[in-house]
Amino acid sequence: MSGALALLRRPETIRARCHALLALAERDALPHFTFHPTRLPAAADYVTETIRQNYPDLRIPYHARWRHFAAGGVDRWGALAARLAGEGTEAVARRRIDLCVVSVLLDAGAGPAWSFTEPDGTRTNRSEGLAVASLHGFAAGLFSSDPADPLRVDAEALLALDTARLGAAFQHAPGNPLEGLEGRAALMRNLGAALLRAPALFGAAPARPGRLFDYLRARATPEGLPAAAILAALLEGLAPVWPARLSLEGENLGDVWRHPLAAPEGPAAGLVPFHKLSQWLSYSLAEVLEEAGLPVTGLDALTGLPEYRNGGLLLDLGVLALRDPTLARQTLPADHPAIVEWRALTVALLDRLAELVRARLGLDAAALPLARVLEGGSWAAGRRIARAMRPDGGPPLTLASDGTVF
Repeated sequence: MSGALALLRRPETIRARCHALLALAERDALPHFTFHPTRLPAAADYVTETIRQNYPDLRIPYHARWRHFAAGGVDRWGALAARLAGEGTEAVARRRIDLCVVSVLLDAGAGPAWSFTEPDGTRTNRSEGLAVASLHGFAAGLFSSDPADPLRVDAEALLALDTARLGAAFQHAPGNPLEGLEGRAALMRNLGAALLRAPALFGAAPARPGRLFDYLRARATPEGLPAAAILAALLEGLAPVWPARLSLEGENLGDVWRHPLAAPEGPAAGLVPFHKLSQWLSYSLAEVLEEAGLPVTGLDALTGLPEYRNGGLLLDLGVLALRDPTLARQTLPADHPAIVEWRALTVALLDRLAELVRARLGLDAAALPLARVLEGGSWAAGRRIARAMRPDGGPPLTLASDGTVF
């Protein structure tokens, strides 16, 4: 792996390049957004208030996929785990990683018209709906090639998963359209190919995402496993999954985008990495590993997540403002410079927001790492302000989703 490719996979690079663009915003030198730092304290107040509403005891979990499986206060994973009674901790951890990997990769925006209805009539939409749908698919053996062992994910089943079967599992229909369905199905097949390509990470016969448990455990120190090691494994193992956008040395870069002012003099000039879903998956897997007895260290080496709830919070509260307000009335592609700029500013400002929120709650970074600030937190506050400002609770800036936007 070249130095440039390795550089773009480091969380330090994400943070450095995003903060460099924020420094330009502080000089009013960005083309698409203005930054209003005097409004950041009010945003911190809003996030702190949201945390106290959601978690009055301040026992905040990580911002992880597991929260969505419990949408509406229903412990769906717990009910499913009852089927695994008698299995050892490690075997259950592998199954949890199986589920989490496919569920997170299927999480790109569902669109406003889609929802998922469970057998008892409970209906969920957006990210929670996608989580619940993926869990029901997992429970039904959608991602397993062995009918006698349905609660797993393996390469053979993923390679055979077509659009029709995935659409049926997610209740896609003319009156209930799931955006980017074909892209999601292709993504699952790409995941199957990636599992086969990296037996050191995913094992063989069958190759499964859950084998990451064994790979990561072998790399832990007596103090635990660095969170950056989880991200590194995911970026290495899932590289073939990303759609063919930007590439380097024949490797798809995934969630890496061009911005004209990003690191103009450096290696990989003009590129801003985000790796949003990979980082969210890292937070989600950290929870599994810790509950299986493997401590995860250095969580704050990872960054905040540049998605529309966190970024929308900053726009809705006036911390950021569009120079051209007409962009808010358009649907923009993921590679639009305004979207890249928005996401970069979101990553950098989440660091600043976290410091202010910790000060208000009297907690340090060890007690309130970024993964908990996001959950408590900025993501929930972004959804809350969106619902207050727009009837559909949608974001203030619209990103085109094809089911593969990371």
